Amino acid sequence: MLFNLPDNQVLYRALVARDPSYDGRMYVGVKTTGIFCRLTCPARKPKPENCQFFETTGQCIEAGFRSCKRCFPLQPAADADPMIAMLLKALEARVEYRWRESDVQALGLDPSTVRRSFKRQFGMTFLEMARQRRLRDGFSTLSGGGKVIEAQVTAGFESASAFRTAFAQLMGMPPSDFKQDALLSASWIDTPLGAMIAVCDNGFLHLLEFPERKALPNELKRLSRFSKGSIGLGRTAITDQIELELARYFDGTSADFQTPLAFHGSPFTQQVWQALQTIPAGQTRSYSEVAAEIGRPTATRAVARANGANQIALVVPCHRVIGVDGALTGYGGGLWRKQRLIEFERAYL
Repeated sequence: MLFNLPDNQVLYRALVARDPSYDGRMYVGVKTTGIFCRLTCPARKPKPENCQFFETTGQCIEAGFRSCKRCFPLQPAADADPMIAMLLKALEARVEYRWRESDVQALGLDPSTVRRSFKRQFGMTFLEMARQRRLRDGFSTLSGGGKVIEAQVTAGFESASAFRTAFAQLMGMPPSDFKQDALLSASWIDTPLGAMIAVCDNGFLHLLEFPERKALPNELKRLSRFSKGSIGLGRTAITDQIELELARYFDGTSADFQTPLAFHGSPFTQQVWQALQTIPAGQTRSYSEVAAEIGRPTATRAVARANGANQIALVVPCHRVIGVDGALTGYGGGLWRKQRLIEFERAYL
């Protein structure tokens, strides 16, 4: 089973609370109207006795329900929201521009509405997304051997100090701390769920994370200490390999990763990570099930901590671990990504 179906009382509470952890993973059919919705639908909530819950939209349709025109359960919410589509198009047209709330207002949009919509769909606000995109371009300039002033201009920052500060907040270190001809090389890889930062040497992948992960700066600092400060910006053959495997993963060709991995953790933590790699794409496990699989049935909390400490996302699939009640639990790349990864991997079943 992809995830254990909670009872109707749990699902009804999630419906009333518009719990985003069930969005896209459970649907409700309303018997009195003949309509099915996401559990996050803003429409008035039906009585419990009028609700029938389903795991897929196909089941809803087969049961005779038709799609809600408020929450668009048959298509991703981002695609169904013209406001989000408009802003994403505007961002692509002016990547280097320093977007402000006044620019959002000038487009005839309410900044608070935009902020909530982007936070709900992408785990970040539109302004945060625009800022990260500019940083990415500065990162690329530095990776190509450019100077900080060139990266600052490319990224659209008004001063070198502001760029250094923003870069350090993202990477845990200022640009000057990244060395030439270093043991480890950090690079930016694009995916359909946003950019990822990969850190590799000539033989192993040491880190693969989404930039929004709060632990990323500390993880990079630890890798810098591990390499005695020998960490730089650039690519290796391992970077090319994991980029190719990620492309195959996201186009549905293969969920089999062969990139050699370097684990930085205690023996127990590494045991958990190895157990995660045995969970097939399209399936999930609870923390207690993982604990039982490694022969430590009472170590559920320790397994959860090890799961959260994973710094090689997707390849070590910590996103396939969910709560015992089937609810999504914390994910460093954002719950919205965890949900979409689980949905996407159903195709691999």
